[in-house]
Amino acid sequence: MNETSAITKWLDSPVAHIATASFIAAGMIAALIAKLLLQNSQILNLVLLVAIAGAGIPLLISLVQQVFKGNFSVDLLALLSIVTSLVVGQYWVAAIVVLMLSGGQALEGFATRRASSVLSALAKRMPLTAHRASTAVEDVAINAIAVGDELLIYPHEVCPVDGLVVSGQGSMDESYLTGEPFLIAKAPGTDVLSGSINGNVALTIRATKIANDSRYAKIVEVLHASEENRPRIQRLGDRLGSWYTPIAIAIALASWYFTGQSERFLAVLVIATPCPLLISIPVAIIGAISVGAKLGIIIKDPSILEKMATCHTLIVDKTGTLTYGKPTVTSIDCIGGTTRETALRYVASLERYSKHPLASAVLAAAERDKLELLRIENVSEAPGAGLTGLVAGRQVTVTGRGKLSAENLSAMPPVSPGLECVLLLDNNLAGVLHFQDEPRRESKSFLSHLDSKHSISKIILLSGDRVPEVTLFAKRMGITKSYGGKSPEEKVALVENETRQGRTLYIGDGINDAPAMMAATAGIALGVNSDITSEAAGAVILQSSLVGVDELLHIGRRMRRIALLSAVGGMGLSVIGMAAASFGLITPIQGAIAQEVIDLLSILNSLRVILPTGSLTDFETPPEGAQTLPGADRSKP
Repeated sequence: MNETSAITKWLDSPVAHIATASFIAAGMIAALIAKLLLQNSQILNLVLLVAIAGAGIPLLISLVQQVFKGNFSVDLLALLSIVTSLVVGQYWVAAIVVLMLSGGQALEGFATRRASSVLSALAKRMPLTAHRASTAVEDVAINAIAVGDELLIYPHEVCPVDGLVVSGQGSMDESYLTGEPFLIAKAPGTDVLSGSINGNVALTIRATKIANDSRYAKIVEVLHASEENRPRIQRLGDRLGSWYTPIAIAIALASWYFTGQSERFLAVLVIATPCPLLISIPVAIIGAISVGAKLGIIIKDPSILEKMATCHTLIVDKTGTLTYGKPTVTSIDCIGGTTRETALRYVASLERYSKHPLASAVLAAAERDKLELLRIENVSEAPGAGLTGLVAGRQVTVTGRGKLSAENLSAMPPVSPGLECVLLLDNNLAGVLHFQDEPRRESKSFLSHLDSKHSISKIILLSGDRVPEVTLFAKRMGITKSYGGKSPEEKVALVENETRQGRTLYIGDGINDAPAMMAATAGIALGVNSDITSEAAGAVILQSSLVGVDELLHIGRRMRRIALLSAVGGMGLSVIGMAAASFGLITPIQGAIAQEVIDLLSILNSLRVILPTGSLTDFETPPEGAQTLPGADRSKP
């Protein structure tokens, strides 16, 4: 990076904007002190001029860059207003505009750079070294790990690479990667994922991938790519300023040209100062953030309040978003003389070593029945083949209906609504476990009201769950378009494609949703299961309820309506004032006073955002205990 581009990048950073705002604020305070203590207007003006000059240089550089890019936004009019105010001696007006402009840029800079905190949070979790076991245990950089190296993972450490357990029996927390908030038991033969947090027992693993090819690194890579390609939405103030700025300049130039009086040019620009855009919109946004916080909604990126109203495609995750994400065992079909207790004990003993979402449901059922689990050997879970191991001398397999032989399939009970997994003992059918992952009570009614109430014309269900389950769940939810079996990388590609066609709103709850969420126009995290997803989202619904999402949509719509009224109304009054100034009815000083009155009216209107209002939810949630729909059918891979 050359010196010029480095300076340009720094001038456009939040730090530079804060420095500018601090400098002009300090100058204004110093001017007030000089006025009160010295009673000398010349010293006051001198202090203000120094502050305005110092703070105005970065703004001037930024403006020149925008002009060369063909961007004649409200900032251009703000700078012209500063210059005009200085010419007519309105130093306080100039200082206030500089303060508003630099402060607004600082807030916007932090909002648009929230994505970098996601990568920082991910980077902090990964260890820089690993414990390689050869003749002795040595600490090596994770980039020096080769496939086949044996690594020692101490209790509570983060696993540095993908691998296979070779010794030790314990558990790992994979919730950062899977979004499922439970521990996965580990024994020799089971897979481990980089980024997982080890439990209380040290494990020895054999690396199956180098660090850069491991799962955690791939998610970081996708997040980084998503950050670079994140959709940029033009500010509401800039969109309004794109027509307000040329109108104001045209009126000012016309009044000067036809009358030959430069004073009229100055009067028009003074009353045209875009304070309704620079102040009223941020005031409305701050009010909306406050309202959201009272309802348990954390608005991390203020621009989401504007973006949501422009989104017509909703992309939603399934497990943990439209469902509670906690499947339960509802019944067990026993076959070939196997008892319920035996079937559950065998399956639970094996499921301790599985990362499948149904594993926690099986273990919870075994715990409720107070079953003692059996020790197993030779655990393996090949993709698409199910889970198998040697339990008490018998070959136990937990798989899906589609993986059965013709003989076993003929003995299977009919397909029933819900999820299921099949138990084989010594390759013979022994039982079928049925599950249900209950949809949230409000899911279907929430989705059904989006078209008429929030202009969402397309809803897409995007999930990592198996295609048949996702398809059936989508049908019962009334969703016409669904994608199942998608990895985080595939989710990103699908979201990017939809976002190219129109603005998208993404709702999810796990770290595997974070890259796709960043690729969407706007993202909402449901609950706080993953701090990474919370960082990637523009807003977080703390109570993990779709009612909170609806409240957020209403807050954003109300904020946008009030902000538009404040900005457009204020600009309308300014246009009337500009017309009066162009005819010589208003002097520059009177124009500055009139503009302050317009600013006050715009701000007072924006403050309506924080006033009490009625319910922010316009769909009916079924009562507690109501059965909204049965769970989707699932065969365990």
